[in-house]
Amino acid sequence: MNVKIRTILMNAMLTCIYAVLTFICAPFSYGAIQFRLAEILMFLAFYNRRFIPGLVIGCLLANAFSPMGIYDVIFGTSATLLTCLSFTRISHLWMGVCLGALFNGIIVGAELYFLLDLPFLLNAGYVFIGEVIVLMIGAGVFKVLEKNQVFMKIYMN
Repeated sequence: MNVKIRTILMNAMLTCIYAVLTFICAPFSYGAIQFRLAEILMFLAFYNRRFIPGLVIGCLLANAFSPMGIYDVIFGTSATLLTCLSFTRISHLWMGVCLGALFNGIIVGAELYFLLDLPFLLNAGYVFIGEVIVLMIGAGVFKVLEKNQVFMKIYMN
């Protein structure tokens, strides 16, 4: 299959998976305490930057249905974009956990502070902790997947 077509199809699939996982877990996906299982997919950007569009568009689509409205589309999606871009610059999965949690904690924490007048440090901490938990699970999953040659050949080349 043509590499460009394959990349477009894989990104479309990622967009759908990210958005659906976020919708399915909606009570935990939005608000002061977040636990987005879809964030596990972020590690695909660690291995291959060509997955960034699918992840960012999936987040944008999921955030379009957020109770925070356009603000979550802008700020939440920006946090995802920064996380994905940072993943392309690091060489250690566990550093990705820290960066992803930091970006999301600060950006989404600030969003909640300005929109809902909730305490910044408390909300940034809640978002940070939720993101750390999800990304630690994701890092563990991808550490296991690194050992699978078929997975690595299909998704990382």
